[in-house]
Amino acid sequence: MSSPVVSSVTSASSSAAVSTSKAGGKDPQDFKLATRCVVVANPGDPYNASSVPIYQTATFKQTSASEMGAFDYTRSGNPTRSVLETHLEKLMRCERAFVTTTGMSALDAILRLVRSGDEIIAGDDLYGGLFLTLQAYLVICLAHTTYTTLFAITKHSRILLGTNRLLTYIKTTLDITVHHVDTTSVEAVRNAINPAKTKFVLLESPTNPMMKIADIPTISALVHEACPDALVIVDNTMMSPILMNCLELGADIEYHSGTKYLSGHHDLMAGVIGVKDAQVANRIYFIINSIGCGLAPFDSFLLLRGLKTLALRLERQQQNAENVAVFLEQLGYSVSYPGLDSHPQKKLHMSMASGAGAVLSFVTGDVEKSTRIVEACQLWGISVSFGCVNSLISMPCNMSHASIPAEVRKARALPDDLIRLCVGIEDIEDLLNDLKSAIDIAESTNDLKASVISSTSEATLSLE
Repeated sequence: MSSPVVSSVTSASSSAAVSTSKAGGKDPQDFKLATRCVVVANPGDPYNASSVPIYQTATFKQTSASEMGAFDYTRSGNPTRSVLETHLEKLMRCERAFVTTTGMSALDAILRLVRSGDEIIAGDDLYGGLFLTLQAYLVICLAHTTYTTLFAITKHSRILLGTNRLLTYIKTTLDITVHHVDTTSVEAVRNAINPAKTKFVLLESPTNPMMKIADIPTISALVHEACPDALVIVDNTMMSPILMNCLELGADIEYHSGTKYLSGHHDLMAGVIGVKDAQVANRIYFIINSIGCGLAPFDSFLLLRGLKTLALRLERQQQNAENVAVFLEQLGYSVSYPGLDSHPQKKLHMSMASGAGAVLSFVTGDVEKSTRIVEACQLWGISVSFGCVNSLISMPCNMSHASIPAEVRKARALPDDLIRLCVGIEDIEDLLNDLKSAIDIAESTNDLKASVISSTSEATLSLE
């Protein structure tokens, strides 16, 4: 199986720390991407610590009553967080990077750039929570509903609501129109554009969990031509900077849930924003500073540590995912994974990315069978999220995407029997054996159930 290909593409330095930091006379941007993950520059440390110190402080003492130093209050900036952001600028090849408390707070900061009356184009297979957020926004703003109603809407949804929930919220409170379209169709995006009002185009590629692919370069060019002031924003969590660089594909902003691949251990919550334009970056920093959603020092340290092993982890996870996808397809299941020849958009995806990632989904044709498979697994943990070193299994319609109404899921071809696999770094034989055992248990239960039904029917006929 192929492993992720890392690029040696260089870009202009995005901060003084990056431009002045050298390793053996070589600009860090000249290194391969996997090397850049490991090499962390911290030229401001007076003790040259091998690991970036944790500045666990809320405030910083000043030497003057009238002139402030580089840091004064951690909400506005912190040395540990600054090193992390500079490191991410190097990996993402962006003008400026920011880290926030969660992936959703990152998107929230971005969405605050829109104004009442603006329009957003978003995919119809977005991360579950974004849908609910947009719907709730419409309820409050357009129907003048109270926040009590908003709570009633959201309280029955599951833990992981994310992007759809946030978009729902802004629709109902800010008078923002959101058009959900099939972003695998350039024409669908073109038809949704309002040259006077479209401000954002939100993309996710591959989508979660159906693994649909958006043509980021073509859509970006289309949007920028029709709406020069509009921003193309891509959720790149599924690929990470190791496999795809959305800014180089034409996007204006890419963001990540740092909780997932970037951290890799599910021991912290974080969001990451990479911005191409300095003016847009300044506006986003103002928002982050104003609302106070910058990542805390200790979490910044953990994320910085996780990034060092990102390339290594993802290479193993992708190798395992490729094997799992082939295994399931050989068993006759319909598998969605952009690394398979059977994926209708494999060529498009591989023209933008250097690998297919480590998330895949498949259907069984039977909700009960899917449930039994998930619950029979021992090594695959039943959990939401992905990107962790441990392998996870879930049924999105019952878990991460449960906030989306059943009729909407049906309209968007999100099947209830869908199983999502988020592949970790375990030994591939153990992963396949555990999955095969769970499938065998589920199928034997199906056979037993069919046998019981048949016997019951025969007994009923004999009594008649």
